[in-house]
Amino acid sequence: MTHTSKFSYRFILAMPVMAILFLAVSCSSHEKALTEKTDPVEANIKAYSHVWDEIMNKGKLDMFNDSNFTKDVVMHVSPADIVGIDSSRAYYANFLTGFSTITFTIKDVFGQGDKLVKYWNFKGTHTGVFFGIPATGKTVSIDGTTLVRMSNGKIAEERDFFDNMDFMTQLGLMPTAGK
Repeated sequence: MTHTSKFSYRFILAMPVMAILFLAVSCSSHEKALTEKTDPVEANIKAYSHVWDEIMNKGKLDMFNDSNFTKDVVMHVSPADIVGIDSSRAYYANFLTGFSTITFTIKDVFGQGDKLVKYWNFKGTHTGVFFGIPATGKTVSIDGTTLVRMSNGKIAEERDFFDNMDFMTQLGLMPTAGK
């Protein structure tokens, strides 16, 4: 065999192997791109995280709209549920007017189907009226968890859990333990 025919023979033998490798890499990349684009849980997490970052960290109460929340969104809070976009906006306005230097951090979020669980931390200095409570000047740092139900990429329902006694103690409204 001549040098040229040896090269041609090797090239012909290598072509199917290269084609298979190319297809495997292409399919894997394409499958990954399709999964990333169409995974509804990941899309919900991204949308949800973005909305709350804009509201709490940037003070954008206009994010309470029908693009981000269902019109009949329910915020389960004590003593009574908050229902609707306008009522939810008014409720959360208390946090933004009551606290300065707010840092809201989503520490972890995961989900299944249309349900999400968010583990968060809220930090801020109580410099304004907060649900009728005059400013104390105290800084708070509270961890909490929120159960979320999404509907068609919008926030439909939330239920927050956090240590309210610790929150009130940090505000100086309750005595510290053991005192």
